[in-house]
Amino acid sequence: MNIVLAIDSFKGCLTSEEVEDTLAPVLRATGARVHALPMSDGGEGMLHAFIAALDGRMVELTVHDPLMRPVRACYGLAPDGTAVIETAQACGLTLIPPHRRNPLTASTYGVGQLVAHALKNGCRRFIIGLGGSGTSDAGVGMLRALTDALGGDSERCPYGIDHALLARATRGCSFVLASDVRNPLYGADGAARVFAPQKGATPAMVDELDRRARDFALLSARHMGYDRSLMPGAGAAGGLGYAFMQYLGATAASGADLLLELVHFDRLMADADLVITGEGHADRQTLMGKLPERVLQKALAHGVATWLIAGRADHTEALLRAGFARVESITPPGTDLREAVRPDTARRNLRAWAFRTFGTPASAEEDTHTPA
Repeated sequence: MNIVLAIDSFKGCLTSEEVEDTLAPVLRATGARVHALPMSDGGEGMLHAFIAALDGRMVELTVHDPLMRPVRACYGLAPDGTAVIETAQACGLTLIPPHRRNPLTASTYGVGQLVAHALKNGCRRFIIGLGGSGTSDAGVGMLRALTDALGGDSERCPYGIDHALLARATRGCSFVLASDVRNPLYGADGAARVFAPQKGATPAMVDELDRRARDFALLSARHMGYDRSLMPGAGAAGGLGYAFMQYLGATAASGADLLLELVHFDRLMADADLVITGEGHADRQTLMGKLPERVLQKALAHGVATWLIAGRADHTEALLRAGFARVESITPPGTDLREAVRPDTARRNLRAWAFRTFGTPASAEEDTHTPA
């Protein structure tokens, strides 16, 4: 039996690789051939998944975090010169202590430093993962950092952004945004109103952030002659998507689809008997373009059965109707959430699920680090 593992991270618990490294040896003990693919849709774990697919390496440097404190961050560099940037490395919500979360002041400056470093390394193709941000500055910080790094005079430019300099410096570059967010920059469905409350914004802050984003977009449109603030994905990562689209000509794409293309998922389906996908919490929102849904659609096109596993699965009937052949929670009913999300507990529950489902010998439990 040929099994393909294409499982997203169990956020805050296990990475994609850790989930798959736990399952793979158990499945191989049945005699199955297992092909494990580290997965991400552009959010958590995106950098490692894409660099593994591109056979790239990590570049580490010191940048500014959302509070403008120094932090070590990485981006990926592929052999063909493609840069892979996970923006949460520099502006992620997890970088900000809960008591200091304030999207009115949190900055994407560090993201611009990552982009500038990659530009100076000769990169001309960029894959930008937008997810997990703690910011809502419409990418102003990122663009100002680029202006500073490229030798512009940010003090003399509106918002500190020299758009003519950026256009010259990035001529011939391509930027692809890996994200499943389709929101515009501002308005009822914009970055501030939909996402800022999750980042510590009060209702008054939300109003102010939305006003700032609208004002920035209006000024940018007047200077540049076009407006991309209402394009799908402009509101991703607190408006960082807009900054890349408006100033750097970025296009948006499903992060999951990008990665599945890079790992030649369609080719793997020719010999696959079963695909196992999953995420930490599966429900109806899984069907809104999240990674397991994208895996399902590609597998269905080849007639390959797809199972969905999750730490917790809700709305299972809807998921089954969508085409998943099997939908299961790995966490026993009644387990306390704090216990369920402990990595050791999740690993134990993953192995227990595999033993129940595939009838593997107990000796397989001892080997959990077989290379994928």
